[in-house]
Amino acid sequence: MEAQAVAKDWWLYQGAGDAEDRRARLEAGKPPPWRDFPGVPDEHYRPPGCAGGAWERTRRRGEGYVPDEPEKDVVNTALHLRRPLLITGKPGVGKSTLAYSIAADLALGPVLHWPITSRTVLRDGLYLYDAIGRLQEAGLEQVRVPGAPAAPRTPATPSIARYLRLGPLGTALLPQRTPRVLLVDEIDKSDIDLPGDLLTVFEDGGFVIPELARLAKEEPTVAIGTDDDPDATVAVTQGRVQCGYFPVVVLTSNGERDFPPAFLRRCVRLHLDAPGPRKLARIVRGRLGIDLDSEESAPYQDLVRSFLERAEDGDLATDQLLNAIQLRLAGAWSAPGDQDRFLATVMQHLTGPTA
Repeated sequence: MEAQAVAKDWWLYQGAGDAEDRRARLEAGKPPPWRDFPGVPDEHYRPPGCAGGAWERTRRRGEGYVPDEPEKDVVNTALHLRRPLLITGKPGVGKSTLAYSIAADLALGPVLHWPITSRTVLRDGLYLYDAIGRLQEAGLEQVRVPGAPAAPRTPATPSIARYLRLGPLGTALLPQRTPRVLLVDEIDKSDIDLPGDLLTVFEDGGFVIPELARLAKEEPTVAIGTDDDPDATVAVTQGRVQCGYFPVVVLTSNGERDFPPAFLRRCVRLHLDAPGPRKLARIVRGRLGIDLDSEESAPYQDLVRSFLERAEDGDLATDQLLNAIQLRLAGAWSAPGDQDRFLATVMQHLTGPTA
C-alpha cells in the first residue's frame, strides 16, 4: 500500500487540523503586496456558505478526490501567492474535480462554475445585462401614457438593477473575507482573446460594469443579483466590483491550444498525469470503499488491470473504471460471456483509433 504523505506545516489544502482552522489560517494569511486588494464587503450580503444543495454537490464531488503530494504542493503554492491555478492534462484525469476538492477541504462554499466554449467572451463571466428586457419595459411605459415625456426616476421606478446579474467570475470577485472557488472549465476551448482579456481582471482583482458607472451620479450604489441566486443581491458602488481577497481560481485545459507567455506567467501551473495502479487503488477506496489489497476484491482488481491495459491503446477517464466497478457491485454484466462486451461498453476510448 502506498504511504501517505505527512501534512506539511505550510499546507492549507490537505494540511493538518480541521477545515475551520485551516480556513481561518487561509483568511488570516498575509498576501504578497502586489496581491493585496482594497475591496470592502457588503455587510448585508450573505454568500451561500456550507449549507444547501449547491454545497452538498460540491462536497460530495470534492471529498472523493485523491491528490498526490506534488499536487498538494502546487495547490498550496497558488493559495499562498493568491494566483490562478492552471491545470492541464488529458480528459478524465480529475482536473475539474480538484477545484471541488479545494472547496470541500477548506469549507469555502459551493464552487462557482464557468464553462468555456468558443463563443465565450469575458463579459459572460463578469455579468449579464438584459438590455432587451429593459427596452421592452421602457416601451410599455410609453404605451401606458402615449406621447408623455419620460418621467423622472422615483423610488417606485424600476432600477436598472433588475436587468443586471453577476456572472460566476463577477460573483467570485465580490469583496468577501472568505474566498470563493471559481472553476473556469476548459479554457483552451475559448476564443483566442479570452486569456488576454482575463489578465487585466486577474491583476486588478476587479472590474467596472459600464451600465452602472454611467448612472453613478443618480444611483451611486445599486444592489444586483449574483450567480448563486438572482435574489441574493449585493451592493455595487460606482459600478465597480473589487475583491478584498482574490478568489481561488482554477482554470482547466485539455491541451488543445497554447497560451500567451503573459498569461502563463500570472498562473501557477499543474499538470496531471493519468493515475497509475497505486493511485487508482486509493481512488477506488475513497469513492467506493473497496480495499483492492483485500482477498475479496479480486474481481475489481481484474477490472483495474483491464482498465490499465486498455489505456495503452487510447485515453480513458478514471470515472469509467469507477462505473465498471459500480456495475460489478450491482451484479450487472455477470454472465461468463459478457466480459468483452462489458469492457467495450463501459471503457470506450476517448482518443485513439477506436474512439
